[in-house]
Amino acid sequence: MQVFELTGELRGDVGKKSTKALRVNEKVPCVLYGGGENVHFSLTERDLRKLIYTPHVYLVKLRLGEKVYDAVMRELQFHPVTDKVLHIDFYQTFEDKPVVLEIPVKTEGFAEGVQAGGKLNLTTRKLKVKALPKDMPDELVFNVEKLGIGKAIKVKDVSYENVEIMNAKSVVIAQVKLTRAARAAAQQQQEK
Repeated sequence: MQVFELTGELRGDVGKKSTKALRVNEKVPCVLYGGGENVHFSLTERDLRKLIYTPHVYLVKLRLGEKVYDAVMRELQFHPVTDKVLHIDFYQTFEDKPVVLEIPVKTEGFAEGVQAGGKLNLTTRKLKVKALPKDMPDELVFNVEKLGIGKAIKVKDVSYENVEIMNAKSVVIAQVKLTRAARAAAQQQQEK
């Protein structure tokens, strides 16, 4: 899994006034949970752009004062009108404790059903995965070459080593649907 490094400033005041002053100076108030005591800090908006506005999921190395923490981004809060980041929650990770993250899904290959006139539909864009930080994949790749028309890949059909998929077993990841044009062509063939 890719690592993203950030340097932040520890905060002493955590009230409304200090939080508002941070946001005026283009900083985002943040909290780190999961390591005993909660750590309050701030990060600059500019540094966060590449972490937030990307389809990738990162392990984050937070450099706060003298200490370095390994963490994952847990929750983001945006302003309802301006879409500026208001607050971020990070969760501290440890090498021996599994972490639950949503990992992006990607397909590879040219499906048999698409060759026969169907349409590949990726219904699930992210899957909830539980694994140790060192085993966490960057993305979940599924081969769809043997997928025929009307067939689907479900969570119960796939498995990864050292990774547990937390979604329900009946969740459809990708499927090949019959298009109207293919249905009409098949109907014309039957009428002949």
